[in-house]
Order: sequence, then C-alpha cells, then structure tokens
Amino acid sequence: MPELGHWPIKCEIPVQWGDLDAFNHVNHTVFLTWMETARMNYFIACGFDELHKSKGIGPILAGLQADYLAPVGFPDTVTVHTTVTRIGNSSFEMGYRITSEANGGEMAAQGRVSGVVFDYESRKSTPMPDSLRKRIYDLEASA
Repeated sequence: MPELGHWPIKCEIPVQWGDLDAFNHVNHTVFLTWMETARMNYFIACGFDELHKSKGIGPILAGLQADYLAPVGFPDTVTVHTTVTRIGNSSFEMGYRITSEANGGEMAAQGRVSGVVFDYESRKSTPMPDSLRKRIYDLEASA
C-alpha cells in the first residue's frame, strides 16, 4: 500500500487586516478557516467534491485540533500545507502545517482533523469508495 503524509496541497493565503484581534495578531479562529480552505482544495484535487455531487457521498468533520506555535500579524502571507495521514474504512485524518512568510517560513501552527465519509441522503457514515481511496493515494504519491 502506498504511503500517506506527503503534503501534496499547499495554499498561499494573504493575511487580511480584519483577521487580527484586539491583541494585533491573527485570531485563533482564522487558522481554522485557513485549514478549511486547504482541506477543500485537497477534496477538489482528489475528487471528493465530484463524489458528493454525483452520489451524495462526501466528507463530514468529526473533530479538529490546532496547536498555535507563533503569532501571525499583518501584513503577511501564510502557506497552508495539507495531507491525508490515515485512511480507515469510513474515516480519515488530515494534517496541516501553517507557515508565515513574514517570519521567514517559520511554522506558525499545526493541526489535524478527523473526518468521516458520509452519505448525506441516509445521514450515516459509509465506507470510503475504492476509487476515492486510490485517488488520495495517487495525489499523495505525486508530492
């Protein structure tokens, strides 16, 4: 079985002035939105969005964790890297690394999410289709 965890997707995101909180650094919730943006780009790249449109089967978030390592300010551009680190029968885990351009590419945060392949019609988890599993492995191998 091919390996996971190769960080095939990266998104460069400019920090917006409105991302700052009262302490003049990016609010913690913005990091979660950045992770979500990278996750959606990953889902498009591996075909998860096509599966949802054609069969009503898609991802649903089950849990998340974020560790904040350094503050991010304005102006700055962050790069969010994402990867799938584990695939189960109907579950998967993804990892995130967020680096700051203004801080010389230093890691500002890292995170992970657990997700479930979900049948939105029956409102239940469902096994990950082999075709999606293959596309994820192929995407990871391309990194």
